[in-house]
Order: sequence, then structure tokens, then C-alpha cells
Amino acid sequence: MSSQPLQASNMEQLLEGIWKQNPVFVMALGMCPALAVTVSAFNALGMGLATTFVLICSCTLISMLRRFIPREVRIATYIVIIATFVTLVDYIIQAVSLALYEALGAFIQLIVVNCIILGRAEAHAAKNPPFSAMVNALGMGIGFTIGLFALGSVREILGAGKLFGISLFGDQFQPWVVMVLPPGGFFVLGLWLLFFAWLAKRKEAQHGA
Repeated sequence: MSSQPLQASNMEQLLEGIWKQNPVFVMALGMCPALAVTVSAFNALGMGLATTFVLICSCTLISMLRRFIPREVRIATYIVIIATFVTLVDYIIQAVSLALYEALGAFIQLIVVNCIILGRAEAHAAKNPPFSAMVNALGMGIGFTIGLFALGSVREILGAGKLFGISLFGDQFQPWVVMVLPPGGFFVLGLWLLFFAWLAKRKEAQHGA
């Protein structure tokens, strides 16, 4: 009987990062890469998966070492651990796809200072066992990836008439060039935030009824 509440708690933590506390659309975290690299669905997916990898690995390791890390140097220790996995993912991306590596540029290294990762390390991984920390990090990573993909896919479809480089509308389509420029990122983000705010208000109205 005791395993059921534990399973339910882990599932809630997983879903929390994906939906209730989505890093992009609810908590508005990691906005710099969310706006800068989402000119295409491929770039967005690559950055999302890279961040998820760093989130899971760093939060799990921090949770395992939480009893041994002195409180006075915990933030510096977290940054060293995060930077180690960022360096690893940097080499992996460079080996797998040079095109993606060049497209993401310095934003791969900037994962080190992504407030989502450091926030999860301080608020959750440092206070919970490894499996719980891993599940929480996975949920946040999936939520962040979904957020980036939602932005990148819309911008690529409207800005280039393609998705993952595949033409959707033929040669007669006139791309909305603004969508692959910085203003397009803000515009699409605003529309998604408006959509999620509408969903939240609708849910409140249904509960009130």
C-alpha cells in the first residue's frame, strides 16, 4: 500500500513540470534560449533535449551528493556539476551534428546558467532522494522541450513554410519572414502565453460552475 502514494507522487512531479509548472509557458524561465534558438523545430528540439540531459544528470548527481556538499559552497558545487554535464553534451552535439552545433552556438554553453537547472538543483534535488530528483528533472526537461518545440515549429511553418526542413505548402507559399527574426519569437511566445492563460481561465470557470 505504501508504494501507491509514492508512485502517485512521482507521477504528479513528472506531470507538474510538463503542464502545471511548464518552464516556458507558466514559469517563464529560460526565455533567452526559448527566443533565440527556436527559428526551426530542429533547433528547438536539439536545445530541449540537451537541456533535459543536463537537468536529469546534474539533479540526480546533486541529489546523491546532497549529504556531502557543504552548505556554504553548495551553489558553486552545483555550477561545477552542471558545467561538467554541459561540456559533455557540447561534445556530443558537436560529434552528432555540426549543423545543429553551429545553429545553437554559444547557447549550448549558456545551459550552465539556465535558471531552470540551478533552480531545480537548489529547490528539489538538494532536498530529495535521487529517483525523485530524476523524475522531477525529467518532467521539467520534457516541459521545456515541449515549450521550445511549440515555438520553433510555429516559427518554421510560418517563416519558411517547412517543418523539419520538409516543405508543407509548395513553392507558392509566401513565408512570413518576420517569424524567423527576433520579433517573431516574441510574437509567437505571446500567442502561446495567451492560449495558456485562456485555458487556465476556462478551467477556473468550469470549477466555479
